[in-house]
Amino acid sequence: MTKLKEVVSSVNAPEAIGTYSQGIKVGDFVWLSGQIPLDPSTMTIVGSDRGNVDAQIRQVFMNLRSVCEASGGSLDNVIKLNIYLINMDFFSRVNEIMTEFFCEPFPARAAVGVSSLPKGALIEAEAVLFLGN
Repeated sequence: MTKLKEVVSSVNAPEAIGTYSQGIKVGDFVWLSGQIPLDPSTMTIVGSDRGNVDAQIRQVFMNLRSVCEASGGSLDNVIKLNIYLINMDFFSRVNEIMTEFFCEPFPARAAVGVSSLPKGALIEAEAVLFLGN
């Protein structure tokens, strides 16, 4: 009997800081848990000393990329991306930096303003991948 859910995990992404998996694969779909801008080697928020939103955005996308690769895919397989920002003024920076990691056609996306994120992060992102043809 095959397992319905397969855990996806990468040593190149931060360890879970709660009761969740980095990702869960079911069939050709992978759901990636929210990634905050933690450096996987130190488990500290990057750019937090200066409130460097650009560094935090890049780290979030690097963390997502690592979990995508652990699932057998890449950021090109992302079909849905949800982004959470503590300040919607960061929206334009996300759009610009996102083009460093994603190509057209871009995934469907939501950007949501929130009052706070774990560990004082400025951004968090989660994604859904499709690995099929």
